Amino acid sequence: MAKPVSIEVWNPNGKYRVVSTKSMPGTRWINLLIEQDCRVEICTQKKTILSVEDIIALIGDKCDGVIGQLTEDWGETLFAALSRAGGKAFSNMAVGYNNVDVNAANKYGVAVGNTPGVLTETTAELAASLSVAASRRIVEADEFMRAGLYDGWLPHLFVGNLLKGQTVGVIGAGRIGSAYARMMVEGFKMNLIYYDLYQATRLEKFVTAYAAFLKANGEQPVTWRRASSMDEVLREADVISLHPVLDKTTYHLVNKERLAMMKKEAILVNCSRGPVIDEVALVEHLKQNPMFRAGLDVFEDEPYMKPGLADMKNAIVVPHIASASKWTREGMATLAALNVLGKIKGYPVWGDSNRVEPFLNENAPPPAACPSIVNAKALSLPVSKL
Repeated sequence: MAKPVSIEVWNPNGKYRVVSTKSMPGTRWINLLIEQDCRVEICTQKKTILSVEDIIALIGDKCDGVIGQLTEDWGETLFAALSRAGGKAFSNMAVGYNNVDVNAANKYGVAVGNTPGVLTETTAELAASLSVAASRRIVEADEFMRAGLYDGWLPHLFVGNLLKGQTVGVIGAGRIGSAYARMMVEGFKMNLIYYDLYQATRLEKFVTAYAAFLKANGEQPVTWRRASSMDEVLREADVISLHPVLDKTTYHLVNKERLAMMKKEAILVNCSRGPVIDEVALVEHLKQNPMFRAGLDVFEDEPYMKPGLADMKNAIVVPHIASASKWTREGMATLAALNVLGKIKGYPVWGDSNRVEPFLNENAPPPAACPSIVNAKALSLPVSKL
């Protein structure tokens, strides 16, 4: 029998029981559920990652929906437990859902929500921050100062790379990749080379217009080019940021052979998914090429790093904080809650999951719709006409 898990309860007499496996930022998401007659139970267990047994205990005998996290293993066991408890809705508080067995959810008729449309700029900003920090060796310099080692200015002290006029490479020019590219092109006057299966027309038009602006003001115009292969980007770019989806084709996309293609002083940034990079190969490459630098927000075996990575001075590592701005995290909590609430109330699915502003407007009631259900088609859920 599963051990009881500590919880915090809001609106104890609510008709619908909604469980959140973690406390989430803000209170709007709680209030929106309470206003629709939900009893909200928030897990307060002092564990970073809940086990399957913990979540089964939270679900209990009656549960209408669960808001969960990317770190949890939502497979056959949990969806069966949720279904037995009468639940028909689960939502990740994340845009990704690699932790979810969607086929198992389909089997038990559980709608799976996610939270796209709210992370784009925040994630792109972190990728840009890692790019700048790596190029100017900011973390190394900070540690040097805190250790009391600075005794005066020196010509060679922490010399890094100038970004202006260099080439930024983007692999995966979707919403986040394109937002990052715009930041680097406009912010640092970098040239762009990108690879994507689809043409990034809006990004191309942006860079073309910015180039015309620079030229009109007597400055060197920036350029853009869509590469015919990912390898072309790796060979030519000075800073490469990875923004692909994670699937069988992108697992270890950057491996020993592809690292060897890159410039010796290149910078590699990853705010997408950890397994996109062969982390063991990266550690070896960082050892052998001290002027090569990496900025990582995600890791192959999160929350762990491969042996040796933590010792690399030429790597910046941060704990999966790409979406960690107050506005974004509160927005993610709201969208996840509204995914669950919408399914409980029998609402249709929102027509465009990347245009979620109406759900985030605190001055108006949210639309009567589920913001984003990834298996809506498989469950034949209706689509909102709003």
